[in-house]
Amino acid sequence: MTFAALVLAPWLLLVASLVALGVVGLALAQRPWRALLADHALQHRWLAATVAVTLMWQLRAQAVDWLTLHLMFTALLTLVFKVPLALLSCLLVNLAMVVLGRVAWPLLGVNLLVTGVVPALVMVLVWRLVDRRLPDNLMVFLFVCGFFGTALATLAAGLSAVGLMALGASDPEVMHQALEYARFLPLLMPSEAFISGMLLSILLVYHPSWVATFNDHRYIDTK
Repeated sequence: MTFAALVLAPWLLLVASLVALGVVGLALAQRPWRALLADHALQHRWLAATVAVTLMWQLRAQAVDWLTLHLMFTALLTLVFKVPLALLSCLLVNLAMVVLGRVAWPLLGVNLLVTGVVPALVMVLVWRLVDRRLPDNLMVFLFVCGFFGTALATLAAGLSAVGLMALGASDPEVMHQALEYARFLPLLMPSEAFISGMLLSILLVYHPSWVATFNDHRYIDTK
């Protein structure tokens, strides 16, 4: 889900942009491009995933004039490439939406926050829980990260959008529509979780080494 019109107060757009760009800046400070330059196969996978997500974002439902609903795939990108590259992909995808005229440029920061930063951070928390606290089991990783984690990340992104509208909606009617939109979250969560979980399961079966957060020796070879 992304904002498609300027319905938030200018100060909130500025704050959201600063937060989003600050987090992305911290991620880029880890220099993720070094891994891309060192691994040509990773370059191809990451670029292909970024283009694929950009195309999938074109399949969107215009719930109201100022809000569009679509699958994000941020949680899956985070699991496959880890946070720095996932956020870089989200930044490029959101920039593509601006260039294509889908959203206005002042919305870049707030959309990056909702579709990139929030779900990526939630996915990291879920992955850390699985990595440190839960048994070393392939099904545990797949279902908790791939399905439950993705659903939770989608819920967090949706609630963050509603929260931003509650903080600084420029029109009282927008807040009413936001509450109506919140009713769609139970429909978005299972669809995002199912598709992302299905794609993750395919990767874990055929190319587990492609999933950066998955240790195939720990979860497969030692069993």
